[in-house]
Amino acid sequence: MKYPTIPLFVLAAAMSVPTLAFAWNWDDDDDEEPFEEARLFFELNDTDGDLGIHGKVDGDEWKYLEIEDPYDRKMMNLWIRGRLRRQGLTELFFESAEPTFDELDPEKFFKRFPQGEYDIEGITLDGEERESEVYLSHVIPAAPAGITINGTAAPANCDVEELPEIDPSGGVTLVWNPVTHSHATLGSPTSTLLSSIGEGIEVVYYEVVVEVDETPFKTSAFIPGDVTQWTFPAEMFDLSEEGEYKFEILVRTNIVDDDGEVVILELEDDGEIIEQVVPGNKSAVESCFAVAE
Repeated sequence: MKYPTIPLFVLAAAMSVPTLAFAWNWDDDDDEEPFEEARLFFELNDTDGDLGIHGKVDGDEWKYLEIEDPYDRKMMNLWIRGRLRRQGLTELFFESAEPTFDELDPEKFFKRFPQGEYDIEGITLDGEERESEVYLSHVIPAAPAGITINGTAAPANCDVEELPEIDPSGGVTLVWNPVTHSHATLGSPTSTLLSSIGEGIEVVYYEVVVEVDETPFKTSAFIPGDVTQWTFPAEMFDLSEEGEYKFEILVRTNIVDDDGEVVILELEDDGEIIEQVVPGNKSAVESCFAVAE
């Protein structure tokens, strides 16, 4: 499945404003120019047991934005007012609230946000229309498992009575098992995550985020989908007097549509067409360790 060719674009900051009643006479034009970037995806925190929907839109300066679900129901609309309207917005990133499964059953969550094609439409400061069609999948990747910290098994969460103490003198290496399946119980479980485009979803990348306890320090790294370990240097451990560290490992897969085809985005860069897998849903696990004194 391929989406319209769009140019590469540099990201810019954005913010949202209160929703106002507004009606726009959208033209039924199949040649409408899309946003430079438009995505919707789910993120699962498998440790805490919660789900959220995230979105990102980037493009020429716009004053109005709306999102409609596969049943043409309006999910969100933003109308820029006052001084900010003179400036216009270019990028918007949002995250929904993420209640735990006890507060919101996953089945009800997925009913709120049905699988399928969503329309993201906007109006630029010059009055031009923008429209992108994005696919939101219910296939959630399994969370990374089998995590070790310098060879020691990582605790299931950060609330254990005693965290493992790790010697950081030679750096600390996190290792985890490759993610090869979708989540077994959430969303729409599918077959094994295959590694070749056109035959199933695959891991696009892993991400490791490390927070130094009781400090503002935080670092992250993006890792290719065929690599399942990451080492951070010994010098990092001079930042925390308490000696406790929290880390998160995320996995992101590509998207498969209703026909089982991998969604491909065509990007234009200096006249060259580049085919790119569209990053889809994410799953994450969290854990902690202590540094041996």
